[in-house]
Amino acid sequence: MLMATSFIPGISHCRARSLPLAPAPEKIRRSNRLAGRQCHLAVGRFRAMVQQQTFQGPSAAYAREMERLSAKESLLLAFRDAGGFQSLIGGKTTEMQRIDVNERIVGLERLNPTARPTTSPFLDGRWNFEWFSAGSPASFAAKFVFERSPATLANLLGLDLLLKDGYSNITANFRFFNSIESKLFLTTKLALEGPMRMKEEYVEAVLDTPIVSQDAVPEQLKGPFGQATGVLEQLPLPIRDAFANGLKIPLSGTFQRMFMISYLDEEILIIRDSAGAPDVLTRLEGSPGSTQSDAVMSEYES
Repeated sequence: MLMATSFIPGISHCRARSLPLAPAPEKIRRSNRLAGRQCHLAVGRFRAMVQQQTFQGPSAAYAREMERLSAKESLLLAFRDAGGFQSLIGGKTTEMQRIDVNERIVGLERLNPTARPTTSPFLDGRWNFEWFSAGSPASFAAKFVFERSPATLANLLGLDLLLKDGYSNITANFRFFNSIESKLFLTTKLALEGPMRMKEEYVEAVLDTPIVSQDAVPEQLKGPFGQATGVLEQLPLPIRDAFANGLKIPLSGTFQRMFMISYLDEEILIIRDSAGAPDVLTRLEGSPGSTQSDAVMSEYES
């Protein structure tokens, strides 16, 4: 009777030990007690192992954050492998490099930590253009420079963006003949259209007064440069003041566009226009304060 009960399919030794049994020899009773202790020890080890894995294992939020940081690093490396800003401006970026960069942009956008970027405190600040599309104000600034000078004579050194109080101010730094440096300031007005969507309208462009580095001027050009400087000094004072304050070009009503902020954190800003083309910017200043960081982390957790 004992042997038949012990081998019923689906009943473990632990369950079998609790069934009523006929009197058995001492050897069988000792075997049953040993099996019971082994069952309790095995269950205890299993519970301890599960508790240890739950305590030490990474949480879902931690794993997502590590994935996000890895995606950011991957995108920055893709910019470097593609030749950076100068390669993009010069048209030297290959199709494969563009695809690689766009693929990594999409991968980072999927991990956007900011639910409402248009109202986030991280949006304000000074940003540097790393990547831009044909419809971007950065592209407008680049065309403004190169359409007025042969590409062999002009060199666009960089583009940065200041976002503050509902306005964006883009600064294009360029150099002519490797000796004349100037800046183009492009101002646009921003309007909030939703938690991720904004409207941008051009206001004006200001061409700053060129600064000539005499040491960098070639010998064969120093004579013409000296004559041009003398002519400017002989101009009437109002005209000289106008040149000193820069050349203003009104742009109100000429161009506007809608764009969406698809990614925003303390270091990277990604904007997509209505055609889906991305602009990628990195922060020029230090990370915002702890108050702003806490605000964005709350959005991430929500």
